Amino acid sequence: MDSDPSSSLLPDVEDSTGRRSYRPTRLWRFLLRLSRVLIPMFCRLRITGEIPGELRKSSMILAANHIGTFDPFVLIAACARKGLAPRFLATAGLFRAPVFGSIMRGCGHIQVDRGKHTVTEALHNAIDALDEGSCILIYPEGRVTLDPGLWPENGKTGVARLALTSKAPVLAISQWGAHEVMAYDTPGAIARSLLTALWRRPIARVHFAGLVDLSGPDMTPRKATDRITEHYLDALPPLRADEPVLPRHIDPIRPLSSARTYRRPKPPDQ
Repeated sequence: MDSDPSSSLLPDVEDSTGRRSYRPTRLWRFLLRLSRVLIPMFCRLRITGEIPGELRKSSMILAANHIGTFDPFVLIAACARKGLAPRFLATAGLFRAPVFGSIMRGCGHIQVDRGKHTVTEALHNAIDALDEGSCILIYPEGRVTLDPGLWPENGKTGVARLALTSKAPVLAISQWGAHEVMAYDTPGAIARSLLTALWRRPIARVHFAGLVDLSGPDMTPRKATDRITEHYLDALPPLRADEPVLPRHIDPIRPLSSARTYRRPKPPDQ
């Protein structure tokens, strides 16, 4: 269990001029606190790892692996326990959904218009948010992994471009277990899986895996993306020690494909 509970959610940050910076909206602060009560009803949350103290009052990027449709809620609860109020970069479809879209906007999350010419606006909006002192949470893979073993897929370069442009530190997060709580798709399957999770309460593990070193004169967005992926990939096996190859829980609804599974680059010939 997390040994670092926090009673506050990302307090105000001041820049060098003393100007008041980002503060989470009242709605987002309420939902973060609520998550600490609601999410443990569906799973037993186990949080490990630390957040460097110097980052608690500055902007940063959180980069996590994506294993299921419920893991954003698990990450919200884990961040709330750590005293963080992350703003998600999320697909535009969530912002267009009735009610839920209004909540996303009211919480200050950042819309990503995938496949449209306006997709670059998300990068600019995220940079502005980091300049204000926000904590940004991104899934580098861009979708729930379809790998049969639930191992990470190749990351898209958006998070790396954001990090290299803004110079904001990147903290990797590895997670496991949240895929057992909610089915991949279809309303009926989702409802049934949530109901059974109320009595099964699978263990959901979240590990704050430390800062990713993106320094170096030859650092490119692709190299930075791979380095971020490898950072949370390296921390994943201990979280699933009894499931080293395939997950114990198989969701028959989730499609399977290894086409985008991340494979470490081969070292150059000596």
